[in-house]
Amino acid sequence: MDGIKKIACAGMLCSIAFPALAADWSDTFIGYRWSNQYTEPAIDAEISKNIVSLTHASGYRYGSNFFNVDVLMSDSKDPAAGAGSGGAQELYAVYRTQLSFNKIYGSDWKLGPIKDLALTAGFNAGSKNTQFAPRPRVLVIGPTIKFDVPGFLDVSLLYRDETNHNGIPSAKERNVHFDSTWNLNVSWGIPFHIGAASMLFKGFADYIGEKGRDGFGQSTKPETLVRTALLLDVGQLVAGHKNTVFMGPGYEYWHNKFGNPPGKGTKTSAPSINAEWHF
Repeated sequence: MDGIKKIACAGMLCSIAFPALAADWSDTFIGYRWSNQYTEPAIDAEISKNIVSLTHASGYRYGSNFFNVDVLMSDSKDPAAGAGSGGAQELYAVYRTQLSFNKIYGSDWKLGPIKDLALTAGFNAGSKNTQFAPRPRVLVIGPTIKFDVPGFLDVSLLYRDETNHNGIPSAKERNVHFDSTWNLNVSWGIPFHIGAASMLFKGFADYIGEKGRDGFGQSTKPETLVRTALLLDVGQLVAGHKNTVFMGPGYEYWHNKFGNPPGKGTKTSAPSINAEWHF
């Protein structure tokens, strides 16, 4: 997993270095989520996973940066390669940068509920120590509409190009370059109050089109991934420290996971517990 660790470190350096030139705002936190109802393709059982994340988001003179790396630790139902190796471990990194129309041109353009337009670009990269040994590498770029809401609500239409590895001996192709496709992405973080309690509704949704054939020669299907959480600002409620510690329930829905057609483990419906520590 050394390669993906290098990519993750490089992405983190990029996400910090760019806004450091003229930072408007910055937020970095360590997150945790757990569920015992995750799934993996070809596994006919629900899987327990502990997931630890490091996330950084910041704004600078011309736009914003976002970087997240997840460390996913499965139970033995999702086994690592090699007898007696226990549950699989996975590392998955996401980096996005946005160039804002209003920031670049120094304008206050708005159109109804739309407050800005942006160009979004970035990458995903991952690695997992199973027999399949996936190593996804994804590049994306496309326009984003930014809506005028408390917090943020972005809708992006992205060009998506993906390569991956297939370590199964019977695979027709070990290193797969999928057909380019499109990715509709919605991401949001909406703060609100219920009495004295500060709440945050956050998450994202992806709809990814068909991307040709996989390493077994099987046609892929469109996939839908939704991951969201409703978090309580526990730090403010308990100790008066606003925007530091959040906790609450989450939910993940994944249909045709990784573009696989309906079958064992290709659909996830997993409630989770979530926590974040911002610093």
